[in-house]
Amino acid sequence: MADHDGSETFDVVVVGGGPSGATAAADLAATGHRVLLLDKAGRIKPCGGAIPPRLIRDFAIPDGLLVARIRSARMVAPSARHVDMPVGDGFVGMVDREHFDPYLRQRAARAGAELRDGLFERISRDRPGLATVHYRSGKGGEEHHAQARLVIGADGATSTVGRAEIPGHARMRQVFAYHEIVRRPANAAHDGARCDVYYQGRLSPDFYAWIFPHGETVSVGTGSARKGFSLRGAIRDLRASTGLDACETIRREGAPLPLKPLRRWDNGRDVLLAGDAAGVVAPASGEGIYYAMLGGRLAAEAAKVFLATGDARALAGARKRFMRLHGRVFWILGMMQWVWYRSDALRERFVAMCKDRDVQQLTWDAYMNKELVRAKPAAHARIFFKDLAHLFRWVSP
Repeated sequence: MADHDGSETFDVVVVGGGPSGATAAADLAATGHRVLLLDKAGRIKPCGGAIPPRLIRDFAIPDGLLVARIRSARMVAPSARHVDMPVGDGFVGMVDREHFDPYLRQRAARAGAELRDGLFERISRDRPGLATVHYRSGKGGEEHHAQARLVIGADGATSTVGRAEIPGHARMRQVFAYHEIVRRPANAAHDGARCDVYYQGRLSPDFYAWIFPHGETVSVGTGSARKGFSLRGAIRDLRASTGLDACETIRREGAPLPLKPLRRWDNGRDVLLAGDAAGVVAPASGEGIYYAMLGGRLAAEAAKVFLATGDARALAGARKRFMRLHGRVFWILGMMQWVWYRSDALRERFVAMCKDRDVQQLTWDAYMNKELVRAKPAAHARIFFKDLAHLFRWVSP
């Protein structure tokens, strides 16, 4: 629908077509709202690509998008000692963001959202109750604008929407992630059903490095918040030490990731953030796809209330619901990263703890289902005292 001045009017403009933005757009369009989904073509986020069964169920991900099914994880200590953690029943799905994200955008389009290649520039407000989104598209960067009652910013950790509209967004703490997608050789020794996670300071002084199978390819990546640390150098070393240095490099990608959820996701008026823009990447694990898609769904639900009532206080409901569901998990993971990732001596002990069956079972239960396991207090107590024993070196690693 176009106004007399040529401006198009939507209920919602979603900026960013990653998992969070595409989910929000699909959910809103499916319920009859007029949605414009803007995404800058050609961007692929660096990501290991793991998605838990909870995500596959809740968001109806087809089997055809899974490039691998993970049955175990191998935790590698600074000493090169490793601990295997079998998943047990079920599997963790792996996706390649080069194909996963476009599928989600096309699903939003099939639901009724209008998908356009566009780079967000700014928001202006010339008419009561409407925000005008200015964006550029096409090779020549032609400027366009569209009006909407609500703007959902799902444009990543360095969100242009967030920095312009949400106080404090520019101070968001971040870690920078980098990975290389390489061709998996036919005689590869790497298990195609196992994720390898490296807790070694030479590969990341404050996070971890990974080798995740993607079927015919492999994601080799790392991350760090430490300025001056060479992510490319770390990946070069990891590939050399694991026999992947001679493999064809298909693409290289890097991007910042947030370290904790922002205190505020909306501007109290007509803007709401979702996904990385809101800071929803899990500490310690760096997991983001499930939390991004859930954040997009919660943003859509808050948007529906706002559109029906006109009450901007409804926008705060997205963050409240997310933190009620996962705030405790994020706090625990943040503490775990702060305690165990500080030195190679502590990383060695952390990997040693992963041998414990209680740790393995509760870790996988929580990851696969995205819920803290409350029905096993004895196991939680045992893990607590084992943590203390390793932390204070009462036991050998």
